[in-house]
Amino acid sequence: MKKFADKGSAGRNIIKRPQCPFCGMSLDRPRELETRRPGEMPVGSCEGCGAVYAFDATGRNLGATFIEALVFGCDMDWDLAWNLTSGEDYLESILENYDLESNYIVPGGFFEGRKVSGVLYFIRLQQDIQEATAGGVKRNLDRAAGPIPVDAPEDKESSKRYTKKELEEIVSGYHMDKLLKAAGQDRKIIRILQRLLCSDDLTRLRSAEFIGRAAAITARTDPGSVTVLLQNLFGSLADTGSANRGALDAIGEIIGSCPDVFIGYMPALYHFLEESDKRPQVVRALARIAQTRPDLVSKTIFRLLPYLQDPDPQTRGYTALLLGYLGAPEAKDHLEQIVNDGAGLNVYISGHFEKRAVGRLAQEALEKISSKEWTPGQETE
Repeated sequence: MKKFADKGSAGRNIIKRPQCPFCGMSLDRPRELETRRPGEMPVGSCEGCGAVYAFDATGRNLGATFIEALVFGCDMDWDLAWNLTSGEDYLESILENYDLESNYIVPGGFFEGRKVSGVLYFIRLQQDIQEATAGGVKRNLDRAAGPIPVDAPEDKESSKRYTKKELEEIVSGYHMDKLLKAAGQDRKIIRILQRLLCSDDLTRLRSAEFIGRAAAITARTDPGSVTVLLQNLFGSLADTGSANRGALDAIGEIIGSCPDVFIGYMPALYHFLEESDKRPQVVRALARIAQTRPDLVSKTIFRLLPYLQDPDPQTRGYTALLLGYLGAPEAKDHLEQIVNDGAGLNVYISGHFEKRAVGRLAQEALEKISSKEWTPGQETE
């Protein structure tokens, strides 16, 4: 193989073909799968040991890249992926400074005038799991197209660009009509809205709601960019020390606004129910989804019932709200046990907080369950 080096290097920056970190086999360039989630990260598989890998051009989205590789290795079975444990069921490894265009590892970080920041994230499943999923992984790769472009060209036809200050004013005034107009004119507004997810509680939830509504508009013509957004939001939760407190609410709003397109991310959302500090936000996100598509959540009613006795009043309250949206008769006895719960919480409804007692939310849920006239999607009054 012909070897290249950056100018001024002394051999240590020699570029080379990527090799599997587990078996040393040379690797093919990752490819985009022909799945119903357009815009997903390119992926590949080692012919030597069966390890799979996913590619991130920026090198900054390791959490999202890990999710992409793990789910791909599990033959797109999200439930299986989120029940596996690192070190026991699979091994992980990372190759940095990967250039998708040339299919080289570039230690110096620059190649032919281009900055190279790409990362390949590897997952090698244990043999018994790999034997069950290898056939699907191979079929998906056989049907795959070529790699996606590293950077998509920006749309220069937009009639207006919105500043952060303008978006902050739209959010603070809860001007939904202006937001929808802005979303149709400038795709970058979602990026600005993401910065507001670390604001105070009300601004964070308004921003999450606006992100969901804007994503629904963007997904009509460019669902791939919304897929990347979801991957980044999940990645922010997987990365230790992330300050993105509104990620789960934004995820719930996006899935709730486009449930048919992004239903595949539901199992990943359930995964965070096991973390007590994230549980209130997860239940709130599920309640948002249940408003438009209760059928997507109804199968997990019995998993949710114990949360009516959770130590955290927000978890109890939002669980009651969620069960009401589901119209779940199985929850009646459990809800009746907390109708006298006087603990209060702020419930986010249509851009504002309303102070509610957990017991009142339980009573309202019981009324919804009993009422034949109530239909999913109706707001709590």
